[in-house]
Amino acid sequence: MNLAITGATSGIGAETVAALASRFHRIFLLVRNIEKGKSLIKNLDTVDKDEKFAVIYCDLADLQSVSEAAEAIKSQCESLHVLINNAGGVFPERVLTKAHHEMTFSTNYLGHFLLTKKLLPLLKKDGNARVINVSSEAHRAANPDFADLQLAKGYQSFTAYANAKLFNILFTKSLAEKYGRSHIHAYALHPGLVATNIAEKTTGVFKWIMALGRPFMISARKGAKTGVFLASTPIVPGKNGEYFKKGKVVTPSKLARSKEMRNTLWNISEDLIKNL
Repeated sequence: MNLAITGATSGIGAETVAALASRFHRIFLLVRNIEKGKSLIKNLDTVDKDEKFAVIYCDLADLQSVSEAAEAIKSQCESLHVLINNAGGVFPERVLTKAHHEMTFSTNYLGHFLLTKKLLPLLKKDGNARVINVSSEAHRAANPDFADLQLAKGYQSFTAYANAKLFNILFTKSLAEKYGRSHIHAYALHPGLVATNIAEKTTGVFKWIMALGRPFMISARKGAKTGVFLASTPIVPGKNGEYFKKGKVVTPSKLARSKEMRNTLWNISEDLIKNL
């Protein structure tokens, strides 16, 4: 069994790797900081670390880097059983990537879209592969404008984040529809209000929301539970493409259930990565 995970060096990602280490033969850590990835492995209580783990550079804001990371995985294994698209970020100000995509959009969503597409041949190989996308209840506040996905007309960090987390759910549902017959199962999840360093980077309304929620925040270990469950349970409750919270299926927002919106997002995303 082989696993690939983004954002593995801290918070939920690190706790997910620790919990799943014994369950997989090979684990690919897709990280921006190679040294942090090596440090994570060093601190894990598991055997055969050299054979089990591979640290691969992957910057989700750099789509060429994402493509190269996918090729690196392909060169090291013939099949992939679980892909966890965990990495994310909050950016107080509007920043554009090399490809002129808004950073929140690229880091939380588009980079994962490209990574998943590039890894589909491996995910299809053995059957019953799982793609797990970390979303958020923040998706319920989303209000995307497909004519302005890069938020050039006005940027607010919480809106950007909420939109990206909505896109994670729409993407999940599209994967289930398009590749379910290829035995690929896709699930989105809300990890909970987790006390990670993401809160330190918030401003404005987002900072106010995080401050109100601070007394209710849970640890990264607890935040990893639903993702670990979805990656390891023999039978996932509910249907392919569903959204989970505390290990159970919950109904996402009306926008997250829109077939028209997910089809529009898929087509736009395909266009954005067509040269990669």
